[in-house]
Amino acid sequence: MADDSPARILVSALDLFAERGYHAVSVREIAERVGLTKTAVLYHFPSKSDIVAALVEPLLLDSEAVLEAAGHQSDARARCWAVVEGLLDVWLAHGQLLRMQMQDQALSNDEATYARLRTIALSAQDLIAGPEADFTTRVRAAQVYAALSDPVVIFADRPTGELRAAVLDGARRLLGAPATHHIPAHRPQPIPDSPAHPIRRGRPGAMTTEMVESARHMRDSGRPIDEIAAEFAISRATLYRHLGKQN
Repeated sequence: MADDSPARILVSALDLFAERGYHAVSVREIAERVGLTKTAVLYHFPSKSDIVAALVEPLLLDSEAVLEAAGHQSDARARCWAVVEGLLDVWLAHGQLLRMQMQDQALSNDEATYARLRTIALSAQDLIAGPEADFTTRVRAAQVYAALSDPVVIFADRPTGELRAAVLDGARRLLGAPATHHIPAHRPQPIPDSPAHPIRRGRPGAMTTEMVESARHMRDSGRPIDEIAAEFAISRATLYRHLGKQN
């Protein structure tokens, strides 16, 4: 049976980082939460920064996939709302990472991660504003982008559907136009691959109740966690998180 320690380490680390902040949590505490030795944790992740890099990668991939898909929209309004709704769904799926970031800006410690986050932010604002936007429109686009993430952290206790609707309503008011183009939650729009521009697709960040129940049956029947995660196109950490909610 495959070693599921890396996935369990990531789940526990994310819980601790979101609760107390990256700098306040030690590798030893993560090891104790998982039930491993510190040496065992460091075998899989040589440092805390490596744990963070593994945690943030799905968020980066999901965000980049949303922007890639939105960039193929020919209509300016469709392109704008592809970004707004797509990124909001990414933030909702990765809410714990946002809470971790709000604690101590840990995701910005790594230069490569910071560069990708900055590129995502600037690209998203450009797509929201549209080509040849004036200064006021670009400022409005920056306001819309910034308004997508904070409510996900501040109102994390609210039902996802209610929170999503409220955030989108705020974005509509900022943009002064109704959102007529909707993207399914947690699913960036698919765009055909091309040899010159291969698309890196992120993994869905959430599972429906039916998916979780099906995954539980697979696990109870003895199927390996890796196979189950692959079946639903999610990470092992995401699978463990949802199965844990059902226990």
